[in-house]
Amino acid sequence: MKNTTENIVYGIHPILELLKAKKRKLYSIYTTKPEPKAFAAIQRLLPDYVKINYVDKNMLSKMAETTDHQSVVAKVAPFAFRGKFFDPKRSKFLIMLDGIQDPRNLGAILRSSYCTSVDGVILIVKNGAPLNSVALKSSAGLAEHLEIYRAPSVEAAVQELRKANYNIYLSTFDGENALDANYTEPLCLVIGSEGTGISKNILNFGKRITLPQKTSDISYNASVATGILLFIIANQNKRL
Repeated sequence: MKNTTENIVYGIHPILELLKAKKRKLYSIYTTKPEPKAFAAIQRLLPDYVKINYVDKNMLSKMAETTDHQSVVAKVAPFAFRGKFFDPKRSKFLIMLDGIQDPRNLGAILRSSYCTSVDGVILIVKNGAPLNSVALKSSAGLAEHLEIYRAPSVEAAVQELRKANYNIYLSTFDGENALDANYTEPLCLVIGSEGTGISKNILNFGKRITLPQKTSDISYNASVATGILLFIIANQNKRL
């Protein structure tokens, strides 16, 4: 039976950022001999109680369930999700992911969220990608520094946002040009799923914004569109 008190994290940057963030415990670490060059940066931050286990690459690939581990795998405590919803006085810039299903897109969005000074992230448990080792690797470990809250459904999350008086901005194909919109804090940007977009039952609970594009029959990748929107919002509110 899989141990639910341990998670696998792999890759240089994910493990390095986990150690820098100091939000969850690293139990054990595995690498090859000779060690990869970048392992020295990890080793400098390892707590004294952590023993370095030397194994072959095949074992690392088996542990990580991928060959994309950069010769470093760690067993760590589960991700420290936020227990309480956000306070609009302290967390003025949020993003909510409504049905993002690809963990690589999730990771890329979390990476952009950190880079644009997002205060908090809302993940929807229903139909959403888990924050697993693939997502953490795609975020380059920067997810470790973010405040992330999990809501059971998009409806529950919107209720929390409205109760806290957040201004809600919905990324759609039929809204105001995102370059012309005014983004008033406290705010939450909502990003829909890769295939169907934002849930229909919340489309009337915020302002719709749209990224201009060359023709209407194509679209940006979900994580790329999110990164552009986050940059526009952060720049307007002088967060960069």
